[in-house]
Amino acid sequence: MARTLIFPGLNGSGEGHWQQYWAQDDATALIVQQRDWERPVLDEWAARAEAALVACGEAFIVAHSLGCLLAARLADRPVARRIKGALLVAPCDLERTERLHPGQIEFADMPARELPFSTLVVGSLDDHYMSFERLRHYASLWKSDLIHLGHAGHINVASGFGRWQDGYDLVKRLKTQSDRPALATLAAS
Repeated sequence: MARTLIFPGLNGSGEGHWQQYWAQDDATALIVQQRDWERPVLDEWAARAEAALVACGEAFIVAHSLGCLLAARLADRPVARRIKGALLVAPCDLERTERLHPGQIEFADMPARELPFSTLVVGSLDDHYMSFERLRHYASLWKSDLIHLGHAGHINVASGFGRWQDGYDLVKRLKTQSDRPALATLAAS
C-alpha cells in the first residue's frame, strides 16, 4: 500500500493545522520534516522529499502552500515515478510569497510544466498567497483538476481549517484517478 507523504509549507504546519491532524488520523501518513522551516531552500527541501519517497517506495503527496511547489518541482526529478498522485492545497504564488516574506525563500521560479502524476489542486477565491486567476493558470499548466472552496482564505488554521474531513474524500478521489490506466497506455495496447 502506498504511503501518504505530507509536505507542509513555509514555517511548517503547526499545532491545529489540518496536516497535523492528517498525520494523526492516517496510519500511512508521514510528515516530511525539513531542517529549516523558516528559510526554505529548494535543493534542501527536495533532497528530504526525495529521501522520503525512496524510503517508502511510492506515495501519494498531500501538500500545502510552498509544499505544493515542492511537489511540482519533483516532477523534474527521477523520483517522480514514485509519486502516485498529489493533493495540492492552497499553492502559493512564489512571487507574492517572496514579497510577503522577503529574503526567506530560495525556491527559484514557479513550476510551470505538466505534472507527470495525477493531481488535484484545491484553492480559494480569497487566498492572500495566490489570486484565483493565478491559481487557475497554474492548475491548467500542471494539467490538474481544480477545486475551489469559495472564500476559504489560505486553507489553514487562520482561516478555520483544523481537522479537515473533506480533504480525506479528495484523496480518495485522487486515488481513484491514479488507479485508472493512462490514455497513452490504453492507446498502446
